[in-house]
Amino acid sequence: MSETLLLVDGSNYLFRAFHALPDLRTSAGEPTGAIKGFTAMLGAVRSKVKPDFGVCVFDAKGKTFRSGIYPEYKANRPPMPEDLAAQIGPIHEFVRALGWRIIEKSGVEADDVIGTLATRAKAEGLTTYIATGDKDLNQLVEDGRVMTINTMTHEVLDEAGVKAKFGVPPGLIIDYLALMGDKVDNVPGIYKCGPKTAAKWLEAFGSLEAVAEHAPEVKGKAGEYLRQGLGFLPVAKDLVTIRTAVELPEVGTCRDLTFSEPDEAKLEPLFARWEMRSSAGRIRKQAAQAKKPSAPAGAQPDLFSALPASGPAPAGVLPQPPGLLEDPVDFSLVEDEASLKAMLGVLGAQEQSAIPVSVEILADSHQPMTAKLCGIALCAGGAGAWYMPLALGDGTRSKPQQDLLEGLRPWLEGGAPKVGHSVKFLLHVFANEGIRLSGRPGRGLEDTRLQDYVIESHNRHELPRLALRWLRRPIQGPEEVFGRGASEKRPWEVPREQAARYAVESAAAIRALYARFLLKMREEPAQKLESIYEDIELPTESVLFRMERTGTLIDPVRLEAQSRELAARIGELERRAWQEAGEEFNLSSPRQLGHILFEKLAIPAKKKTASGGYSTGEEVLSELAADYPLPRTVLEYRALAKLKSTYTDKLPAMIFPGDGRVHTTFGQATAVTGRLASSDPNLQNIPVRTEEGRRVREAFIAPAGCRIVSADYSQIELRIMAHLSGDPGLVSAFQRGMDVHRATASEVFGVPPEEVTPEQRRMAKVINFGLIYGMGAHGLAQNLGVDRAKAAEFISRYFARYPLVHEYMDRTRQLAHERGYVETAFGRRLWLPDIESTRAVVRAGAERQAINAPMQGTAADLIKIAMVSVQKWLDERALCSRLVLQVHDELVLEVPDEELGEVMKKLPLIMSGVATLRVPLTASVGSGESWEAAH
Repeated sequence: MSETLLLVDGSNYLFRAFHALPDLRTSAGEPTGAIKGFTAMLGAVRSKVKPDFGVCVFDAKGKTFRSGIYPEYKANRPPMPEDLAAQIGPIHEFVRALGWRIIEKSGVEADDVIGTLATRAKAEGLTTYIATGDKDLNQLVEDGRVMTINTMTHEVLDEAGVKAKFGVPPGLIIDYLALMGDKVDNVPGIYKCGPKTAAKWLEAFGSLEAVAEHAPEVKGKAGEYLRQGLGFLPVAKDLVTIRTAVELPEVGTCRDLTFSEPDEAKLEPLFARWEMRSSAGRIRKQAAQAKKPSAPAGAQPDLFSALPASGPAPAGVLPQPPGLLEDPVDFSLVEDEASLKAMLGVLGAQEQSAIPVSVEILADSHQPMTAKLCGIALCAGGAGAWYMPLALGDGTRSKPQQDLLEGLRPWLEGGAPKVGHSVKFLLHVFANEGIRLSGRPGRGLEDTRLQDYVIESHNRHELPRLALRWLRRPIQGPEEVFGRGASEKRPWEVPREQAARYAVESAAAIRALYARFLLKMREEPAQKLESIYEDIELPTESVLFRMERTGTLIDPVRLEAQSRELAARIGELERRAWQEAGEEFNLSSPRQLGHILFEKLAIPAKKKTASGGYSTGEEVLSELAADYPLPRTVLEYRALAKLKSTYTDKLPAMIFPGDGRVHTTFGQATAVTGRLASSDPNLQNIPVRTEEGRRVREAFIAPAGCRIVSADYSQIELRIMAHLSGDPGLVSAFQRGMDVHRATASEVFGVPPEEVTPEQRRMAKVINFGLIYGMGAHGLAQNLGVDRAKAAEFISRYFARYPLVHEYMDRTRQLAHERGYVETAFGRRLWLPDIESTRAVVRAGAERQAINAPMQGTAADLIKIAMVSVQKWLDERALCSRLVLQVHDELVLEVPDEELGEVMKKLPLIMSGVATLRVPLTASVGSGESWEAAH
């Protein structure tokens, strides 16, 4: 079990804590915001990582050696705010009382101390996490042994994470920083060289020195600026390079940096002195959560050792199961009949194993419908691992390779248990080969992406990240092996040994992760998470694969005609905008639009962007549109331009030549709430409230002899609120089949239901849905167009009518703070990472999310269960009707005319019967020649 060291960049924490919280003060007027923020952040990161050792490193007073290199270093920094300086002493007292050691070293910076300790820890066999918001420290990230963890978000960056975030690997962060310079530290870089330019140059040339060597080749103004700044680059590089050999005689080994037990004799008076008694319980709770569970004396960690009892698994705290992820993994190449026969013999003996054989593939593209299989990796743990190459050096496949694939086909299509990562893509690639990849009968393949999604929906689910997080095992990511973007190589364009090892080690990680995740899900009370995975997510994946494979028929002629009409309308709006502005300008340029609105027309600016420019986002323009014509015109222009570029222009070009259909990809492990996403193309964001958007849906048509059938749940989230809250008024309204919006209007406006006006019903609808989204009086006032006092009165009347709804909201917020998550009616866990944020606005947002997430998540669960139930019924009846789309709370089917009556009758019954709630579920159904006509 690898030991971990947590190095906290205390100086970075100081400033982040000071600026994150409002101006908090004691009753005597003494500032406390930084104290409260720092202690909260320190406790949160320790409870997240659960380190064995740790230290908090601060900058010492006075100049450092860098001022000798460049006298202007940090010369433009303003003095530390007095309110922050006053809090440093108390912060140090708290840190020590909480059991941390503190290091300050004169003549160097905290970064240099951290760099030295991280380097020593690596040599001593420790894994290091550096808690910081400073990008400079990412230069220390290396081989999964040193990682950074963000101060605020707790995002962990390994090598792949650094590359994804900055565009360069850790080894080039120094060069990257030297090119950009650092305004905060007054380190000059290349003029106007930002992150994208720096990353582009380094990707093109490979290093800072190579960039300088090739500077004459860089064209335009960027090249001129580069050549002008070459002289200072070596100095800049020296300044941004973190030293890793600082003398630290006070630290014998990194294992000396142990934690002490919190000193209650010191903490109690500190809490009292700084009036932080309300924070004391949380801080003590975090300290308790930071302790690793102790193993029995002499016990060795194994595959089934105990995992943390609750909460997301902190990165890098789980023991590595011995024998599962050897480094490197031994594997055999399958290149002839003898090696195939030997592999199949071992695979046959694995069919009763508790852990399935893992399957990983290499393909020549990321497009599910066209990707070609280039290699297969299989891992059966200690029994063996194999790689079967299926592409020659030119990308073609030889007959012997095809024969090997055919020899493996019976096992691939058989009922042997198998596990993959992102199984839906595997199913597509094998389907492109005419192979129906199968797993256990009635269950299919296990999927580690879906397992992790059920356990921690709020995190990213890439395989290298999971291997590092759960198995303490760094593995290569695809970008490290094949590159990315325009320079991405295909599997046959990298050395075969490299491609094979990448695939096999990925397969080995998948198999180990499956066992980890299975254990994690089974330890939960009532095994709710395992039920979510097995009864909802796995069968949904199978249905989504079939839907993606089927695709949706569209009419390109209709879309092309609409594109022409939209182009004409967009041109008219552009000319109208020019007339309203008094000059021609680029409506798509926020800078030009901001100049016209707020400088030329002198409209009062609502807010600025982070860079100091005028904000011209939809929210700002919508507010201005009530009083000024130009913002109204721009909003209409943007809506039509987006519709044209995203749908009417794009969809015809996305028709698959093989069947004349559009094949979207459904993202199953995307939204935190469990909702499905749609991409390439996104069919869930087609506007339905505008005539132009509805016309796009008219182009989604049924083939000859068929009809489009649409069925969607009625007021699903309000019904779920009634179920979760148990409010008798709300439950009764649904049970009696009342118009809930009319009933709410009757209560809020004090009129009999039959006298409610359409406008009152509309306002009641806003209130019903606004409150379940956690909207307060301010937001409700804006949405209703009334003053805040009137909105507060509406809310008061609403909760007087539905008191248990208010109790549910309060209870849910409290549970979210206590547990860090909320749950759907089925037990899906929805994590809220920001629920204990030190920033009030962020924490308030998480509390609103806590109220709404159970409703959105339960609705997502219901529609998935409905999809699975409908598909099961279609299969049992051997019908030719097919599910083609799922959008929000709606299912869309393609139904032959002769099956229309049966489907129209049965579909709403299936959807309304998938779960028993306190209130009835109802689904409406319609049919037509197009998707729009079916509504």
